[in-house]
Amino acid sequence: MTIFPYLCVMVYWNLFSCFAKIGAFTIGGGYAMIPIIEKEVVEKRKWIDTADFTDIIAISQSAPGLLAVNISIFVGYRIKGIWGSLIASIGCIIAPFLIMLLIAAVFTDFKDNEVVGRIFQGIRPVVVAVILVPMINLAKRNRLNFWKGCIAAGCLALISFAGVSPALLIALTLLGATGYTTWQLKNQSNANKPQP
Repeated sequence: MTIFPYLCVMVYWNLFSCFAKIGAFTIGGGYAMIPIIEKEVVEKRKWIDTADFTDIIAISQSAPGLLAVNISIFVGYRIKGIWGSLIASIGCIIAPFLIMLLIAAVFTDFKDNEVVGRIFQGIRPVVVAVILVPMINLAKRNRLNFWKGCIAAGCLALISFAGVSPALLIALTLLGATGYTTWQLKNQSNANKPQP
């Protein structure tokens, strides 16, 4: 009986420390965090499997808010319910919040420094590569075929060149996918019905 509260506290601490480490040491934002989050929660800790993680990424992208925080909320909820999602999300945002607070406090003194400017210029291409790698891995994992590639390329063109809102495209894609799946299930059930 005495070990149960200790185990509960350890689960919450593991959630908090896992996402605090991810938030503190990942440069490049949400998409750059995906491989690190996957390594921690899927490969190392085995809290969820790869298929569930892919679904969580899809839902997190569709939901408003920061991608990494959304992922932490879903993973925390899966592990320990509402309190787990709260603890995981706090862990995810606490380190970046404190780091950004520190940078904001001292950045005005260094923003015109030539060395600092060159450092930021050097970081930019690395961040692009760090974001591109999880995108390629997601495409492979989701078995990107010709039609899915056409949808992705069309959405990219609409966002980049026509100025269409990503939220609108996500909503239309969700509606289209729901309609297509409903139509498929209806045809499948009709095919399985015994013929008179």
